[in-house]
Amino acid sequence: MELHFSGPLWYWRGPAPFHFVTVPADASAELAEIAPLVSYGWGMVPVRVRIGATTTTTALWPKDGGYIVPVKKALQTAEGLEIDDVVTVTLEV
Repeated sequence: MELHFSGPLWYWRGPAPFHFVTVPADASAELAEIAPLVSYGWGMVPVRVRIGATTTTTALWPKDGGYIVPVKKALQTAEGLEIDDVVTVTLEV
């Protein structure tokens, strides 16, 4: 499965700092259908994510009935990303 969407990069301070892009509701619904087949625990869905010219692996986090994409520091640096930048994301599940 491959999904494409855009959204702003946002910051969550939490117990450890992370940056995310929220997966839109329609794409989250598609992911929820296959999540039981690919999840490795806590609802985490392993994916390959591409933003700009940079591709990396990560796992989607379930949040508020949908999913969020953690954006690693290395990807942020490679693409020159800052909080509130709108990015185009390609996910491969």
